[in-house]
Amino acid sequence: MKTSQLLLALAIAASLAACGDKEASAPAAAPAAPVAAPAPAPVMAENAVGKKVYGSVCALCHAAAVAGSPKPGDKADWGPRIAQGKEVLYKHAIEGFTGAKGMMPAKGGSTTLTDDEIKAAVDHMVSLSQ
Repeated sequence: MKTSQLLLALAIAASLAACGDKEASAPAAAPAAPVAAPAPAPVMAENAVGKKVYGSVCALCHAAAVAGSPKPGDKADWGPRIAQGKEVLYKHAIEGFTGAKGMMPAKGGSTTLTDDEIKAAVDHMVSLSQ
């Protein structure tokens, strides 16, 4: 009986070992091709210069509508101004302007700003107001 049990145990062990060998020696399935992520939506570059200039200079008046200055985001107030074109907005912001609704000091009163910095600030406010 011991011999038959030993033979039976060896046969089972051999069967199990053979099963494991077949799985190990079977060719592995080819790895799935990586799925390409969808292309991200185009992102408009943030106007960091304009945002900084607005926050440090322009917001002093524009955030509170001082002297008739249009608040960024106020489409009704900005609409007619935007309709004149950016060149007019740039000119008024750089050189200053006095109109029926108020006044704009040259370069927002900060004469150390460059024309390009003023234009960036105008672009920032326009982008918030369209």
